Amino acid sequence: MNNIKYICPICGDVLERHEKSLVCKNNHSFDIARQGYVNLLPVGQKHSLRPGDDKEMLNARRAFLNSGLYEPIAKSVTDKIRELSADKAFPVIIDVGCGEGYYTRKIADSVPNSSCVGADISKDAARMACSRGKDIEYCVATASHLPFKPKSVDIITAMFSLVCEDEFARVLRDGGYIVEVTAGTEHLIELKQIIYDEVFHQDKHPASCGENFTEISCDNFRFKINVSKDLLKSLLTMTPHIRRINPEHRKRLDSLESLDLTVSYWLTVRKKK
Repeated sequence: MNNIKYICPICGDVLERHEKSLVCKNNHSFDIARQGYVNLLPVGQKHSLRPGDDKEMLNARRAFLNSGLYEPIAKSVTDKIRELSADKAFPVIIDVGCGEGYYTRKIADSVPNSSCVGADISKDAARMACSRGKDIEYCVATASHLPFKPKSVDIITAMFSLVCEDEFARVLRDGGYIVEVTAGTEHLIELKQIIYDEVFHQDKHPASCGENFTEISCDNFRFKINVSKDLLKSLLTMTPHIRRINPEHRKRLDSLESLDLTVSYWLTVRKKK
C-alpha cells in the first residue's frame, strides 16, 4: 500500500501521479525514470553539477555491503524499526541518504506493510538503488529539502548520513521517529592506522537533540570483521579516506591479503514532540 505524499520542490503543492509523471496543480511536472526513480532536486538546491557519490563509490559500496559484513548493522536497525512501527498499520518510512539502496531494501523487508522511499542527492545512487526492487520508491532529493508533505512520515532513517532536524521535524508526524546510525570512536580504526601517519583520538558521540525531539535511546554497538584484499579496496573507495590516502600508504594497504577491522557505531532514536 502506497501512502507516500510527495510535494513539488518548486512550489510546495502536492504532487499527483499521472501515468509516468508526478505533476502539481501549477503544472510542474517530474518524469519517473525508466529505472523507477523520480528526480525532485531542482537546480537551485544543487551545490555541484553532479552532487553526491559517483558511480565508482556507489559500485564499491554495493560490492562491500553485498558481502554481508555490515549485516549486524542492518539487523540492529531493522529490529528497532519493527519495534517502533509495531502499532502502525501502514507506516511510511523514508531512508535519507539511501545510497545504492542496501539498507533501504533491508528496512522495507523488515516491515512488509510499509511504504518505503529511499532519497539521495545523487542521481546515480537513485538509479542504482532501483535495482533493489520495484516495491520501493526512490527519489533524488537533498536532506535539507525533502519533497514530502508535512506530517506525512512515520520514521526517517539516516544511515551514516546527514540529519537535518528542522526539515525532518517538518515531514514527520507528531510522535514520529528519527533512527540514526553514526560512526563510533573506534570505527575502522585499524584502517585509519594504515592510511594516516598519525591517528588522533576522537570521542565520537551522537549530537544532542534539538528542541523538536526527545532522545528515546542511544546505544553503542561494536563487532569485528575480517576484510579480504578485494573488499578492502571497495571499503576504501566508498569512504572519504580515498581522497586523503597518499601513494605510499595506498601501496601498504594494497599489499595486505586481509585485515581485521573494528566496526563501532551508535544507534540513536529520537521522537518528535
